[in-house]
Amino acid sequence: MSDATAPQRQTYVLVDGENIDATLGTSILSRRPLPEERPRWDRVLTYAESEWEQPVTGLFFLAASHGEMPMSFVQALTAMGYQPVPLAGGPGEKVVDIAIQRTLSALVDRPADVMLLSHDGDFLPQLSALVTDDHDVALVGFKEFRNAGFAELEESGLQFHDLEYDVGAFNARLPRLRIIPIEEFDPLDFL
Repeated sequence: MSDATAPQRQTYVLVDGENIDATLGTSILSRRPLPEERPRWDRVLTYAESEWEQPVTGLFFLAASHGEMPMSFVQALTAMGYQPVPLAGGPGEKVVDIAIQRTLSALVDRPADVMLLSHDGDFLPQLSALVTDDHDVALVGFKEFRNAGFAELEESGLQFHDLEYDVGAFNARLPRLRIIPIEEFDPLDFL
């Protein structure tokens, strides 16, 4: 295949929105996030494009097992440049996880890099297969809430990007308790 016909390398941003939303609501805010406390999903695509300097395809996976789809949210995602992926399945099927696992597996043989927004350890086998010299792979989320198995993958090359601090996906600072590197410590944050 000549260079002119070779597929252009790109970044795939895969969003496990339910996982990010549940972590934000349950673990950080201890309540349902208000609209102004939710991530600015467009900033994630902008960040991914600037971080790896190549075109980005955003796939936002949604569970629609009860035949219901939040159309205003789907329209907003589309306007931001995401491809919504509404999924249905049988009782107890984790359709979003299954679809993301299949997508990660399909990307192994493609000239692509991946940013996965999730904390879910169900994706460890598929991410392990992607963390090679052929792919840049990153997990995006809140480091303190990610599955412990991701730490081992970081030693193999998995990158981590914090959704709040690196991506800047929020309009307001979240009430997170985290270990602060001394070079980032600002006493004014506590006074």
